[in-house]
Amino acid sequence: MLKTVVIGAGQAGLSAAYHLRRLGLEPEKDFVVLDANDGPGGAWRHRWPSLTFGSAHNIHDLPGLAVGVPDPTEPASSVVSRYYGAYERQFGLPVHRPEAVTDVVPGYPGGPLRVVSTTGSWDTELIINGTGTWDRPYWPYYPGRELFRGSQLHTHDFVSAGQFRGLHVVVVGAGTSAVQFLLQLADAGATTSWITRRAPSFTGRVFNAEWGREVEARVNERTAAGLPPASVVSTTGLPLTRQYQDGITAGTLVSVGPMRAVTPEGVALEDGTEIRADVILWATGFRPALDHLASLKLRDPGGGILMDGVHVLKDPRVLLVGYGASASTLGATRAGRAAAVAAVKRLSDPGNARGAASEDEVQPVPSGADLHPR
Repeated sequence: MLKTVVIGAGQAGLSAAYHLRRLGLEPEKDFVVLDANDGPGGAWRHRWPSLTFGSAHNIHDLPGLAVGVPDPTEPASSVVSRYYGAYERQFGLPVHRPEAVTDVVPGYPGGPLRVVSTTGSWDTELIINGTGTWDRPYWPYYPGRELFRGSQLHTHDFVSAGQFRGLHVVVVGAGTSAVQFLLQLADAGATTSWITRRAPSFTGRVFNAEWGREVEARVNERTAAGLPPASVVSTTGLPLTRQYQDGITAGTLVSVGPMRAVTPEGVALEDGTEIRADVILWATGFRPALDHLASLKLRDPGGGILMDGVHVLKDPRVLLVGYGASASTLGATRAGRAAAVAAVKRLSDPGNARGAASEDEVQPVPSGADLHPR
């Protein structure tokens, strides 16, 4: 039986695997990493080609290996896939892929878990779940959506703005993806209308470490109460960059307001205005991809999972990373470390249900047996 199964080889999962090994657990003997993708890169490998490294959200370093200074015009999907692949090789972190986990069977309370995938199963004392959100695009319901005669797609399925040249595209959503799509579509020769439930929240505040801590604290308030994590933009706002200011001035980044319904020819706004559309692009975000944990019955009446940091309070065998405040790349890296430390602490002290510890409380293996690049 394994000590830990890491589910997902994105930023959080690789960070967790690195720290598990640094703290003395041996890959394949004590823990395995399972990933549903065909190759390295996590959700980044699926991002649209026009999302370049320079225009993506900050891609933070994994522990022990800097991402460096890639060409800012290179697609972020290529940069991150190459970086994650190099990381797995350098630190000897063999990842089983493609290995989509379909269920985690609880067994008896306090006993081992059985992780079931598309090809087999693993019995383990703990799991560190880092499956992120990419596999669960969120499509909000509006009356008439099924009657629309044009095309509809989600951020998840976006490839290139060029395919919409000469068309009128309604972009729904108030986040960074929506803003980037609007600018790209305008540059590609499409016309657009921007639908948001509330006025876009642009801010001139510098997105620094202090801001990041405040954002994490606000997100943690929800997860600590067992509520679903809020959207990123509702917590952070949109940075008012020069590019975005130019888009506002040009009228591209000006919301027409909230939508009441979808019509066969377009959309109807709350104020009664109707807008014709050839395409509706739903930039409405994602939800945590946690269907494979349904058998564990982790959700609270509020709809979320009651958390204390990376700890799932309903089941101490489950450590959840890439959820809530740790859904960002910086938060995911830190959460991976916290989960590895908590896992080693719990494995060494099974009676400690929470398994909490600071990193300093868990001594790494001696330097002579520590990580060596391969």
